[in-house]
Amino acid sequence: MPESQLIPRIQALAAQYAADTVAIRRHLHAHPELSFEETNTAAFVTQELRKLGLTPRPIAGTGVVALIEGRPGGPTIALRADMDALPIQETSDVPYKSTNPGVMHACGHDVHTASLLGAARILNELKGEFKGNIKLMFQPGEERLPGGASLMIKEGVLEDPAVGHVLGQHVFPHLPAGKIGLRSGRYMASTDELYLTIKGKGGHGAMPEMNLDPVLVAAHIIVAAQQVVSRRASPKIPSVLSFGKVIANGATNVIPNEVYIEGTFRTLNEEWRAEAHQHLRQLCEGLAASMGAMCELEIRHGYPYLENEPALTARVRAAAEQYLGPENVVELDQWMAAEDFAYFSQAAPACFYRLGTRHEDGRFAASVHTPTFDIDEQALATGPGLMAWLAVQELARQA
Repeated sequence: MPESQLIPRIQALAAQYAADTVAIRRHLHAHPELSFEETNTAAFVTQELRKLGLTPRPIAGTGVVALIEGRPGGPTIALRADMDALPIQETSDVPYKSTNPGVMHACGHDVHTASLLGAARILNELKGEFKGNIKLMFQPGEERLPGGASLMIKEGVLEDPAVGHVLGQHVFPHLPAGKIGLRSGRYMASTDELYLTIKGKGGHGAMPEMNLDPVLVAAHIIVAAQQVVSRRASPKIPSVLSFGKVIANGATNVIPNEVYIEGTFRTLNEEWRAEAHQHLRQLCEGLAASMGAMCELEIRHGYPYLENEPALTARVRAAAEQYLGPENVVELDQWMAAEDFAYFSQAAPACFYRLGTRHEDGRFAASVHTPTFDIDEQALATGPGLMAWLAVQELARQA
């Protein structure tokens, strides 16, 4: 089918299936499951794929993978959606509100899964129009280390057949529905979790000379650690060091024996990341020792930075402009949040773009990871069709 006819065909199919896609998203939203606990979600996805005549199989515990085979002799690309929810109590009063107390699809993974199922339905109807294969990856555990993407890769999701390129999308409430955003090159940050225990000698607050105050030591470490970012990092490398949890379980007149701190370190450079870990360890342990205390620092190595391969991203941008119009494809800034899609971007040329979900009048603007997050469901008229078009175009360019 000529390109001039293929876009209207995909758009028509996306519109035809839009109500079903919305229904799928609402079902998933009402039945969220936490990371690596997506048993019912995986069963639902498997059932939907089997309706298309596909042969899904489990991977990484609660993940699902399936293959749409076009005409023989072409390459293989992969499309990815994550499936897990967050430990958040939903406060919005909508008909599809979470029925699982304390668990909510507050990051849009229900949208991602519904969109990929919608794209699969479109692509399965068009498989006679393209040469090659499209691997559908429904991923568990994006929200929790070690990240389901890393486990799927270890279990060979990018092999048999080998995947040449990977595409993924993520909701973005800062853009209205009908638009997408993307950025070439380094886009999202690595993320590491920091756990510090500062040990001193507690006692009466009126007799500090008899004690070794870990609260004072902790205060010095929190302040001094910022020099790792401000004075050790190159100004050309974005870096963030934040401490979000401090527990000093004493009282107004009680100095505790220890202080517990949790934080995060993020950057966009793997070499500097490793170097920063060393600086943080030396600073925390050395500063505590200089004050007579002890600091134990545990660094839990998280996701790598996310790289959108420039040539692939340029092709995605051009194809998206064809499908949506140039005015609906916007340039994004770097973002210091993290995503385990980064593992795919480190293993194969990849592009991760953002799907607008806000209404033009400002509704549905609540940020992800909040109890009121929701979307303008017009985004589900855009997401599946665009993903199907990008997949077909990428196969044609690789063939």
